Amino acid sequence: MDRVAIVTGASRGIGREIAKELAYKGIKVIANYNKSIEEAEKLKKELMQEGIEIDIFMADVSKREEGKSLVEFALKKYGKIDILINNAGISEYKLFTEETDEDWNRVINTNLYSAFMMCQEVIPNMVRNQSGCIVNISSIWGQVGSSLEVIYSVSKAGMDGLTKALAKELGPSNIRVNSIAPGIINTDMNKNLSKTDIERIEEDIPLGKIGLPKDIAKCVGWMVDEKYTTGQIIGINGGWCIN
Repeated sequence: MDRVAIVTGASRGIGREIAKELAYKGIKVIANYNKSIEEAEKLKKELMQEGIEIDIFMADVSKREEGKSLVEFALKKYGKIDILINNAGISEYKLFTEETDEDWNRVINTNLYSAFMMCQEVIPNMVRNQSGCIVNISSIWGQVGSSLEVIYSVSKAGMDGLTKALAKELGPSNIRVNSIAPGIINTDMNKNLSKTDIERIEEDIPLGKIGLPKDIAKCVGWMVDEKYTTGQIIGINGGWCIN
């Protein structure tokens, strides 16, 4: 039976490439989006032209009831969930002293709470099946922190903590939980960086270039097949951060 995957935040950037990578592997993909309906429909149409069918599903996964409806859709249609990719995320770029409670709630709920909630919703099915794979898309900033992105850094560090703890708790049920911590990736999230900013960053990266969404998607593709890796934070950053 085909495997079934939910990918949150799948209409653009890294999430889009992950959805495509999994679909190309023959996995039944439910590509979640919140506001970018046109981009989600483009993704579905693009894959249909290649003879691949995916589902797209609108849900704000920072809200329990909407995330739950996404999971219920997957279970009703396919009867199981084998893979969960927690990719939904937003950033906030400002001085820490200018951050507001609203900024905190928005970023933490979208980036961290959504991963917590989606895991809670899918894990019972995975435990019943004694099998599963969860991949959290974290960030290099969760490992080393970023000036002017304090809340974002906190949210991604939290995802890494969630990953490590859940891996220990779910290992006996044959459920693997890992994080991928991308470095600077060429996505809309980094559109605030100027060409000069990018060039300066590239000078500090051993491989001399920023990453592409496909670089992250390829790692996810490996993770969903690999059977003996869990609780790991895998940095895909061109050597910018070496632990």
